[in-house]
Order: sequence, then C-alpha cells, then structure tokens
Amino acid sequence: MLRSWKKTIATLVALSVLVCAVPALAGDVLRMATTTSTQDTGLLDALGPAFQKDTGIELQWTAVGTGKALKLGEDCNVDVLMVHAPQSEKEFLDKGFGMDRKEIFYNDFVIVGPLKDPAKAKGKTVAEALKAVSAAKASFVSRGDDSGTHKAELKLWKAAELPVPDKESWYISAGQGMLATLAMAAERGAYTLVDRGTWYKYEADQKGKAPLTILVEGDKPLLNQYSVMPVNPAHCPGVRADLAKKFSEWITSAKAQKFVGEFKVAGKPLFTPNAKK
Repeated sequence: MLRSWKKTIATLVALSVLVCAVPALAGDVLRMATTTSTQDTGLLDALGPAFQKDTGIELQWTAVGTGKALKLGEDCNVDVLMVHAPQSEKEFLDKGFGMDRKEIFYNDFVIVGPLKDPAKAKGKTVAEALKAVSAAKASFVSRGDDSGTHKAELKLWKAAELPVPDKESWYISAGQGMLATLAMAAERGAYTLVDRGTWYKYEADQKGKAPLTILVEGDKPLLNQYSVMPVNPAHCPGVRADLAKKFSEWITSAKAQKFVGEFKVAGKPLFTPNAKK
C-alpha cells in the first residue's frame, strides 16, 4: 500500500515537472514599425510590457527611420506604425496604405553643437543658426537616412531659404540612427539636429561630460509630432487590423497618455501627450 502511494506521488511530481516544462501557448502578437527615437529613449521598453499587461497582446517592434518604417507598412510587413513625419504620413494615407492616423504625443527638436560654438549659433532662430553654420562652413552631421529627423532637417534648410548643402565637404551624411549621429557629431565637433528625448538620453549617458550642448531650441518649426497609424487591411489583407486598432485605442487612452507623459530619463519628461478622443 505504501509502495503504491509512493509510486502515485512520484508520478504526480513527474507530471507536474512536465507541465511546467511546456511553454505557454503563444498569444496575439502585434508587429509595429517605429522610429529610433522611441527605441533610443527607452520608451518602447516601458510601453511594450504596459500594453501587454492591459491587453494580453505582445508588442514586437522594429525601430528604424520613419521613411523605412513607412516602407515596411507599404510592403505589408507590419500591422501598425508609430512615426513622426506628418507630411509623409499624410502621403501614406492618401495612397491607401494606412488609415485612421491619430496624433499621440510630441516633443521638439533642438540643434546641438560643440561647446565652443564656432558658428555662433547659440540663441538664434533655426533659420539664423543654419545660415550661420553655412557661412562659417562649420561641420554639420545629418542623419541622412530618410528618418523623421532627417526629413525635418531638410525642411528647415528649405525654410531658411538655403539649399541642402549635401555637396559641401562640411556637411556629413551619417546614414545612421540618432545616437550614432550624435556620437559622430561629438567626434567631429559638429552641429546636428536631434529630438529632445534622444538628446536627454545621450546627455544622461555622458554623465555630465557631454562634448555637445543645446544651442537652438524653442523655435516653432522645431515641433516634433508623433502619430499612430494602422496599416490598411484593404491594401494588406494579412495584417492584424484588429490588434492594430486595439493598440491605437490603448495609446490614445487616458491611462496610456498619462504613462507616456510620466515617462522620464534622468528625471526629465521626454514626451507631451496630446491625443484627442
């Protein structure tokens, strides 16, 4: 009798170990293309778990420049986009690739440069600063990757009534993400355009020894608006439009908006929520 009881216990233990070893069934997975700024600031690492906790949906993302993110949507490789190039997003919508675009939060761009500021750009408007950089032929590092930041930079040169100096030796195209571009600017003692959130992350990583500093900020053209936009299932029948809609509804909810607004790096808030219900 005792032997039989021990055998039963051993069987139950073995079964429990086997059950624990079996992975949980895979749940719903939402594929998102987004920008390097949301990755570099750490926002995505916080946002993903919060979304999954509230909805049970796992968020998988690819962080690239906005141009590449939009291309991933056009090619039906993702379900939803979270990007920051309003004009390109509207063109994406007009072509039928996306739908139901919603503004979700914003920060701003800043122009940073070397502490000695050889072009004397500090305190100027964006247009005045770019003209000063151009006149001084001071080194300027561009993202050069068709990202939202790169698109914004090109518009700023145009607004300053200057040609994009892409043929000039002092204008350097990085073709990389924002943190890599900042590292290149620091190495070369150059100016660059950066979103404030990524700048705060870079500045915090430098632990008070950043070789670059903010020189131009607060000018109206520096507004940096982010939006969410599901890929249109009429264009891409295989996308998870239901999950994309849930993410769009979640990120514009009061709870998620509060979460974004309270997200900080080194004690500094990075984004201002502005979703409209």
